[in-house]
Amino acid sequence: MSRATLHRKLTALINKSPNDLINETRLRKAKDLLATHQYRISEVAYNVGFNDPKYFARKFKELFGYTPSEV
Repeated sequence: MSRATLHRKLTALINKSPNDLINETRLRKAKDLLATHQYRISEVAYNVGFNDPKYFARKFKELFGYTPSEV
């Protein structure tokens, strides 16, 4: 399956791009990790695949409506 076909089919099925789906999955995993209170926010950001903790915090707030430090 080509990249364009994957993008078109996912967008039609779930109204999200593949990149949005991947980021949402990473952020949901990050929320679970933060709830355990075993890791710092920057550690969680790196563990789930984000290279910049500031970008991670911004995307986290966009998805959940609150910052990672409020978890």
